Parts: sequence; structure tokens; C-alpha cells
Amino acid sequence: MTARQMKLGAFLWATGHHIAAWRHPKAHVTAGIDIDHYIQLARTAEAAKFDMVFCEDAAGLREANIDIASQTSRSIGFEPISLLSALAAQTSRIGLVSTASTSYNEPYGLARAFLSLDHLSGGRAGWNLVTSASPIEAANFGSTGLKPHADRYERAREFAEVVAGLWHGKLDEASSHASQSFSVRDPLDLPRSSQGAPVMVQAGASEVGRDLAARTADVVFTTAQTFEEAKAFYDDLKGRMAAYEREPGDIKIMPGVAPVVAETEAEAQEKYAELQELIPDDVGVALLSSYLSISDLWRYPIEGPLPELPESEGMKSRQALVIEQSRRDNLSIRQLARHFAGARGHWRIVGTAAQIADELQARFEGGAADGFNVMPSYFPGELDAFATLVVPELQRRGLFRIDYEGRTLRDHLGLKRPR
Repeated sequence: MTARQMKLGAFLWATGHHIAAWRHPKAHVTAGIDIDHYIQLARTAEAAKFDMVFCEDAAGLREANIDIASQTSRSIGFEPISLLSALAAQTSRIGLVSTASTSYNEPYGLARAFLSLDHLSGGRAGWNLVTSASPIEAANFGSTGLKPHADRYERAREFAEVVAGLWHGKLDEASSHASQSFSVRDPLDLPRSSQGAPVMVQAGASEVGRDLAARTADVVFTTAQTFEEAKAFYDDLKGRMAAYEREPGDIKIMPGVAPVVAETEAEAQEKYAELQELIPDDVGVALLSSYLSISDLWRYPIEGPLPELPESEGMKSRQALVIEQSRRDNLSIRQLARHFAGARGHWRIVGTAAQIADELQARFEGGAADGFNVMPSYFPGELDAFATLVVPELQRRGLFRIDYEGRTLRDHLGLKRPR
């Protein structure tokens, strides 16, 4: 047995994380608007003792072309704080984490919403801070365009500071916050929650994103294809924390992983191949274009290499990851699009429970992760498979809990209660 155990998040996303998940014969096509479906997923994750469920969000459609948008697994879904409030009443232990953007919210309202969720759930809430990188989202909020990357992160830094002040009771009758960006006079109309404050989660991997995480985050979701990439990110982020008077254990780093698991390796490979065959080329290329922040990728030969691209004002780290993989593996646009559509650039493992546990254990014990954000290809089937096959294998090896030892999300993650 090992004293250190990995953390697991279940990343919920309507029909599944594979871009063509909705086309799978065992997927729940209308999952995005079926609360019973989400309740089932949350209860499955809770029964398997996951630390949290996580809901991503965007303040707009994922794709400007409606014909393309309608052909993806990401086309419809609930506003996540509303969804997690419903799940709070249907679960008792599992953490509940949602994305919300600092670009299209105000600190007071966002702090109040998440602290309310924290009280409703008995101390199980978490906020995933994002700055939003899509011009489609910007157009929904009266903006003239996507703000520069550096400006978005400067707003995010101050935004997080104000929210933390509200959660921790630093804004009281005798103080307030006023700047060019924000003006907050009153404290919240709620006391601190049973876990002290909602857990702060981030996913930025650029230089400014890493600095913001080192300063403020409790959990970091990240993307890494190889062990070397994961280890380099892990060491870099943990190494930045001393500058903010924090210890390495104050942040849990949880890379995304997209497992396809079955009783035999051949069966797992067959499941994966069936999913890949469901991806239309135009949908795959459209998804790739959105992450590369290039609107005319379709103009280039699909069997040819990725063209040279200018630096993006969108998701800089994700663009760099995709370009690096295309060069490293000498992939054509079609090959890259199909690979990327399966897990949006996250680490994919296909195999038996033992093989997947081996891979997770190697990164966990090799100092490249504190746990993983699990991204099932389609729901409910692949979450069920991970919960019934992989989790027991991790428990047998002493790498994952047999039962919850606390009540709050901070208890599960082993995070200190903020003062």
C-alpha cells in the first residue's frame, strides 16, 4: 500500500468526449438536456469514490457553422451551475466543479453563485476559472472582438483576487474593492462554507496561465500527450509556487485522460476503431480549426501537412500542443483532425484495466500527476467501464481510496482549509 493516492475527476459532457459520441449506437443522444442522465453519471462516479464530477462550459456555441455544430457531441447542454445545484440534491459526497469565465461574469455575482452551491452541497463545490478564448463567445456579450491574451489574464488575476476576498470574508463593513476593472462594496450575504471556500480550479498552461495557477489554484487540469510533457509541466508549476509562499502540495495537478477500456486489448482496440470511423472529415477539421484559431484550414489539402500558423490570441497552449504533435508524428491534417477529435488533444489510453492502470500508475508515481480528470468517450458506457474495471484495479494496487474519508471536496483532495 502507498500513503499517497491519486485523485480522480469524472469529466461530464453530454453524450461523451469523443466528437462523434452522439453517433455511437449505445450513446444517449439527448443526454445534454436529460437531468436523469446526469444524475445517473454523478451517482456512478460517487459509487466509484471519484473525488469530483466536472462540467465544462462556454458562453456560446462551439462552432460558428451551425451545420457543423449540430454534428458534434457538444451541441446542447445545461448551464453548469444550475446543473450541479440539481446534482447536489441527488448526491452526498462527490465534489461538484463547474467552469465559469472571468471575461463574461462579474466577481460578486460569480462568488455568490459558487458559495451558494458550496452551501447547498455541504462543502463540495469548486470553480474552474477560464478566460474564454472564442470570438463566438465574445460576440454574445457586446464585445468588439476577442480581447488579447495578456489582457484576459490580467482581468482574471484581479477577478480571482476579488472572489477569494469575498469567499474568505476579507470584504466586510470596513473595506471594499475598487479598480478600473471592478468595484465591489459589500460582503456576500452568506457565511463561509463548511470547507472554508469553494475549491479553485484552473486549466491555463501558458506562461501567464501557469503563474496565475501557482498564485491562486487548488487544482489544475492540464493536457499532456507524453510522460515527458506531463513531467515538465508538473515540475514547472510546482516550482513556481514558492514565489507565492505556497507549498507544492497546495495544488493537485490532474491531467486529462481519455480511456477506452475492455476485458481484452483486442476488444478495446475494436471499440476505439468503431468510434474513429464515426468522425466526418468536415467535423474533425472544424474542431481542429477552432483550437488552432484558424478559420480557413479547410482550404489546405486534407492529406497534406498542417501549414505554418501565426501565434494565436486564443488558446495558446492548446495551439502549441497540436502543432507539436503534428510535427512530431508527421501527421496529415486528416490524421491530426481524427486524432484530435477523439479526445481534443488529451492523453488517450486504449487497453485492458490492467494496462490502463499501469499507464496511470507510471505517471502518478513518476511525479507527473497527482491524479487524473477522466474523459469517457461516450456516456454512460465508458464511464461505467472505467468505474467497474479500472477503479477496482487501482484500489487493489493501493493507488485509490476504497471509501471517502471526509465530507467536503477539500477533504477528498487533501487540501488545507483556507484561513
